[in-house]
Amino acid sequence: MEMIINGIIEAFRMIFTGDPEIFSITWLTLKVSGLATFISLLIGVPLGVGLSYTQFPGKKLLMSVINTAMGFPPVVVGLWVFLLLSRNGPLGFLNLLYTPTAIVIAQAVIASPIIIGLTCAAIMQVDDRLKLQIKALGANRFQSLLLVIREARFSLLAACIAGFGAVVSEVGASMMVGGNIKGYTRVLTTATVMEVSKGHTEVAIGISVILLLLAYLVTLGLTMLQQRERRG
Repeated sequence: MEMIINGIIEAFRMIFTGDPEIFSITWLTLKVSGLATFISLLIGVPLGVGLSYTQFPGKKLLMSVINTAMGFPPVVVGLWVFLLLSRNGPLGFLNLLYTPTAIVIAQAVIASPIIIGLTCAAIMQVDDRLKLQIKALGANRFQSLLLVIREARFSLLAACIAGFGAVVSEVGASMMVGGNIKGYTRVLTTATVMEVSKGHTEVAIGISVILLLLAYLVTLGLTMLQQRERRG
């Protein structure tokens, strides 16, 4: 218990003393995970909406693959991204391995199936009577689509929260493709693992507390936006 208390004290010490290394790591974590979530939204929302509206042979099989991908171990994703970006891989010529961009790619791959699956479920849960009413009022296909997405916006914000939560907390993929390089690719999760391996447990607890605070503040902001939209 004493170690946990000391770890929490260490977290507040690093925050209030303005530890430059911790602030740099925290900013990189927010930037990388935020960008990965944004990319996954650009990919996942259109695909999720498209899947919810279309019928084709093999759709159930595809949905089962997407649902399975929602629970992929991040280390497996990291391995495949590593193989793609390694020097002998098909994308090795881009020289992206062990860069923040590689972490963004891996995290976007992790979050995209989550966004696709939750978006598809959100659109499918919109009442069919509302869809018929929109058509009866003379809306064209594009207008109908926008109105349905607006109706499902609270669930879509929840999908965004879930996607961000999945990537900001993962460590395996980030360490595998980013390399945990100090001042360049080190994020809060990989820094926590490194401090534990060095035996600096209290520092690791402090960093983990900062990670929890970061995740909570981002989620709080998205939740407040969701609730404000609901009240509006």
